[in-house]
Amino acid sequence: MTAENCSVAPDFTFRGLSDNRHVQQGLFLLFLLVYGVTVIANVGMILLIKADPRLHTPMYYFLSNLSFCDVCYCSAVSPKMLADLLSEHKRIPFDLCAMQMYFWGIFGDVECLMLAVMAYDRYVAICNPLLYTVSMSTKLCTQLISVVYVEGLVDSAIHTCCTFRLSFCSSNVIDHFFCDFPALLALSSSDTSINEIMLFISSSCVVGTSIITVLLSYTCIIATILRMNSAEGRRKAFSTCASHLTAVAIFHSTLLFMYFRPSSSYSMDTDKIASVFYTVVIPMLNPLIYSLRNKDVKVAIGKLISTKLLFLYMFYVLVSPYNSVIIVCKIVEVVNKYFHI
Repeated sequence: MTAENCSVAPDFTFRGLSDNRHVQQGLFLLFLLVYGVTVIANVGMILLIKADPRLHTPMYYFLSNLSFCDVCYCSAVSPKMLADLLSEHKRIPFDLCAMQMYFWGIFGDVECLMLAVMAYDRYVAICNPLLYTVSMSTKLCTQLISVVYVEGLVDSAIHTCCTFRLSFCSSNVIDHFFCDFPALLALSSSDTSINEIMLFISSSCVVGTSIITVLLSYTCIIATILRMNSAEGRRKAFSTCASHLTAVAIFHSTLLFMYFRPSSSYSMDTDKIASVFYTVVIPMLNPLIYSLRNKDVKVAIGKLISTKLLFLYMFYVLVSPYNSVIIVCKIVEVVNKYFHI
């Protein structure tokens, strides 16, 4: 039985995160803030990397793609979730549900594989520093990014098509806040065993490839760092990898908990909380992790702030030439000192 056997393709309804109106209003304000920070931080990271020539390296090229992925990944879910938190009827048309699932699946795969590509980049940079610019050429970087996006497009298309060929005539209420693959499979009245096997194999391949690449890369990185004679060199090498390791640990630990835990411990409420974390919170954390723990990014931000303050100072002098400029100079001095410029 397929969706076409139903008289009309169903409009799905989400149960959402809570039935309590006051809780929904509080969650709306919280997630609106998180979504706003996510978009501003990630778009800001992309523009910062684009504007600063010192960040035109493979590492930051991949980071800008990760930021783009985070914006799209979060935007596939958050706008509809925010609208539903203020609405009594949390409906989504059949076609829009398929579209949401497709784009969420694309950028979920891209996010996972992008972390693996970034781990390989760190491996080349630390283990073969003299050949780094040659090994990580513009052509190779473009090819790696292309492979990641093509894999995401194809994988998500296969699962979305297979999922929406199932029957959803018996019920249209999705016990979730977005169109996730497992939630739709649980809702279908068709035999979903093949879909579940495909989803498990696909998830295992994508997540497994990412984890294995990260583990192999960092095994070589750690071995190389331990052989370094200079304590300062070891510190700088660990500092370079710290941000990426933090992002990898947060993302993969959430995915492993979500999709590879025993079925006996499955709970829809727990599933929703985990989904909120990896669809809404992690895209916000990534740019913050890379900006707060990365010296190059901090310096670029400091330079940008200093430039803006300089323009403000020039405007101030032109408008009020007789006023003191000590306060403006002090602000610039504090900013430069903090960002170690």
